[in-house]
Amino acid sequence: MDNFNNNIELRVLLLALLKKQDTETYNDILAVMENSKVFTKKTGKKHLKELKELNFLDDNFNLTFIGLQKANEVEKEFTL
Repeated sequence: MDNFNNNIELRVLLLALLKKQDTETYNDILAVMENSKVFTKKTGKKHLKELKELNFLDDNFNLTFIGLQKANEVEKEFTL
């Protein structure tokens, strides 16, 4: 969990997954992150795996209740 709290990339990805449209896939989100120079797609896939290991994502890469709760916390931190 400390890695999550100290890793801005993980937090931004979790927030992006919270904000994704119904028509977007996790690959779409990773492509946006790569195009924005946040991280590479390969790194993004590692981050997805980390979020899954933290039980923030289910097997289909949808937010779990815990992930939704944490994503909302992250959103509040980024709100001015």
